[in-house]
This record gives sequence, structure tokens and C-alpha cells, in this order.
Amino acid sequence: MHSENFRGAVFMVFSMALFAVEDALVKLLSQGLPFAQVLAMLGAAGCVSFALLLKLRGGVLFTRDLYAPVVMLRNFGEIAGSTAVVAALALGDLASTTAILQAMPLAIVLGAVLFLREPVGWRRGSALIVGFMGVLMVIRPGMAAFQTISLLPLLAVVSLAMRDIVTRRLPAHIQSEQVAVGAFASLTLSGVVLMVLLDQTPTMPHALQWAGLAGTTVAGVSAYALLVTATRISEAASVAPYRYSRLLFALILAVVIFGERPDAMTLLGGAVIVASGCYTMLREARLRRRMLREAGLTVPGPRGP
Repeated sequence: MHSENFRGAVFMVFSMALFAVEDALVKLLSQGLPFAQVLAMLGAAGCVSFALLLKLRGGVLFTRDLYAPVVMLRNFGEIAGSTAVVAALALGDLASTTAILQAMPLAIVLGAVLFLREPVGWRRGSALIVGFMGVLMVIRPGMAAFQTISLLPLLAVVSLAMRDIVTRRLPAHIQSEQVAVGAFASLTLSGVVLMVLLDQTPTMPHALQWAGLAGTTVAGVSAYALLVTATRISEAASVAPYRYSRLLFALILAVVIFGERPDAMTLLGGAVIVASGCYTMLREARLRRRMLREAGLTVPGPRGP
């Protein structure tokens, strides 16, 4: 089991590194192309990728399930969250954007408490409060360092947390790849609509930008595959904290590629968010194990891929 947990941790770290690379490539693409066009291109690339994967697995691309209210609500969260992330990367700093996005697991727990009536003890409740205080340290509303752009990743956190909470209510017979195809197709359409509303003129990408789009797609799909593998072969509690290594990789890329210099408050706020998130994840895992033991059930171990 220890060997599987180690492998899972390695896969998780590589997954987070690729997600950070994906964010950096999106920011680079947005420097030469309208960000709404980048959003539409990423949506189209994701749609094609998951459609091919669904086809290889013998799934059906379009069914009436895609028009179910819960699926449409999930798509709305995907559109709002992804649009906010791309806009934040295009207009703001990679380091601060990534730091704020690390609050998403905390937002998911809070959403589950508010909307799914899941219980939360004082320890996790305190961790949530501390974590969102870390977000305020990064955003700094009412202070001279406050930037309106920093509200975009906060909007992304809320929207993507809603997406993940709604995902828990999806009917079991709907394939994940089919949901992904519908979400990315909606994202493509929203990018086109946003270009029209913002009067952004489409630009034909040159060879290097096409390569960047391909690199973004490969990095995103590979990161997702490694993430799934890590969670399947190891215990969730052992690999969950490694999700936050994404912030470290993002900080390195922000400094090396974009010349960003995050100040002490941003770094401290990011550290507070990470610490609160790690504690919340570990606490949830312990409570789950305790409930299984009290129910007389065996705590499930890692499964093979």
C-alpha cells in the first residue's frame, strides 16, 4: 500500500505540474490573441479530444441526457468558471490567480454544507474561515494593492465549485466523457458569443500559437489522466495534499516566464489557503474512516488502474 501511495503522490505532483504548464500556455496565448478567442479554441480542442475518447470507448456522443437541467446547470458553472479563469490569466498575474484558485476545495466543502446539507464540525468550519481569510489576504479589498481583476479568479472558484457540487447529482448512467463533450461545446459557443459582445476581432494564429494550443491541449488532457490514475491507485487522503503543489509550479513559471514578483502578502495568503485546504482534506478522510469503522465496514484500499 505504501508503494501505491508513493506512486499516486508522484502522479499527482506531475499532474499539478502539467496543469500549471497549461495555465502558463493559456496566458501566453492570450498575449497574442483575444482571450475570448482563446476560450473558444480551448473549448473546441477539449470537445474534439473527449469526443474521440468517448468514441474509442464505444459511447454515444449526443443523447437527450445532455439537455437534463442538472447537466445544463453544470455546463453553466463550467462556462462561467472557465471564462473567468482564462480572463484572469490573460489580464492578471499567474501567481495571484493560481493562489486564489487553490481555495476551490474549500468552496466545495462550503457549498456542500449550504446546499447539500452535509454536516461540518467546528474544526473544518474554522479551517474554512481561515482559508477564506487567506483569499482576502491575496485580494486585499479596500487596500491600495487591490485590483478588480483579482475578483475574476474568485468568480471562477465559486462557479467551478458549483460545477463540482452539481456533478455529484448527475445520473450514474451518463458517461463522464459525454458530459465533458457537452461542457466543452458550450464553452466554444460562449467564447464565440463573448467575442461578439466584446467586439474582439478574431485573429488567425501563427504556427507558434497553433503549437501553443496543441501544447495546452496535451498538457490538460495528460494532467487529467494522471489525476485520475493517482486517485485510483492510492488512498485519497495520502495524495490529496499534493494537489497544492500546483501553486509551487505556478509560482516558478510566473517568475521565470512572466517576470512576476509576488509580494509577501500574496505568498502568505497562498500559504494560508494551502494549509487550510490540506487540513480540511485530511480531516474529511479521517471522519470517513471513522464512520466506516463504526459501521463495521472495511476501509477501502487503493484500486488498480
